[in-house]
Amino acid sequence: MTASNLSSMTGFARNEGTASGLSWAWEIKSVNGKGLDLRCRLPPGFEALEPRLRQAAQTGLQRGSLQIALNLDRSAVEAEVRVNQALLHRYLEAAQALVEQGAAVPTADGLLGLRGVLELRDPEETLDREERDGLLLAAFGEALAALKQARQVEGARLASLLRERLDVLADLVEQAQACAEVQPAALRARLERQVAELLEASPALPEERLAQEAALLAVKADIREEIERLEAHIASARDMLRQDKAIGRKLDFLCQELNREANTLCSKAQDIRLTEIGLAMKSTVEQFREQVQNVE
Repeated sequence: MTASNLSSMTGFARNEGTASGLSWAWEIKSVNGKGLDLRCRLPPGFEALEPRLRQAAQTGLQRGSLQIALNLDRSAVEAEVRVNQALLHRYLEAAQALVEQGAAVPTADGLLGLRGVLELRDPEETLDREERDGLLLAAFGEALAALKQARQVEGARLASLLRERLDVLADLVEQAQACAEVQPAALRARLERQVAELLEASPALPEERLAQEAALLAVKADIREEIERLEAHIASARDMLRQDKAIGRKLDFLCQELNREANTLCSKAQDIRLTEIGLAMKSTVEQFREQVQNVE
């Protein structure tokens, strides 16, 4: 099978990580789109990351509708316990005054149980914002690379399906060509019968006029140009599938051209067999087009 760097627009990737008490999970889902459309769902306070996410995505992708989500969990590491020394010192001064007045000496657990003496420090606070954002963006880059890989795997499958449809279409073109080669003789025989019937019904009808009409019908039934254009379009599509770049829009346009030629061939068909071939072409082109909608 010919190698292909075709990329699909559908894919999914997830990246998880933990650092200094901050646990994250990036999820990127990609589906078909006319252009590159990003929708970001970020936790409050992380909105500033969005422009950089868009820039990273635009660098590596050209088409697709992306849904990007960042989920955070700060409970992966236990919070740090700190003693508020300044507040504890004030409590001790107040307790000392009470002890001098006859109150019991306070215990350590009693002092630590006083409101505000013990503090739980959020693990995320051990990272400054620049370091935190750097870690998250690096993880997003890994998720984006995984998404591109998933889209390329799907693209390889698409390329195989597209080549199969092109092979079927090429075979139908050959069958149409074979019909076209025998069509003039069949058309001539039919016209001779019709002319004989017309002359019998209307002997005064000029034979020259009949010859002109016969020639006009033969020209209208000639499908050689359609055959040549179909062959050229198929060759062009095969060449595109070997290219290392986004070709989805070009293939979509080529589908329109293929369908136009198949329609013209059907309209010119002078026998049932050629009509059947033309209809099969239209069906195959539609199958090809459906798969092309997934190509980046």
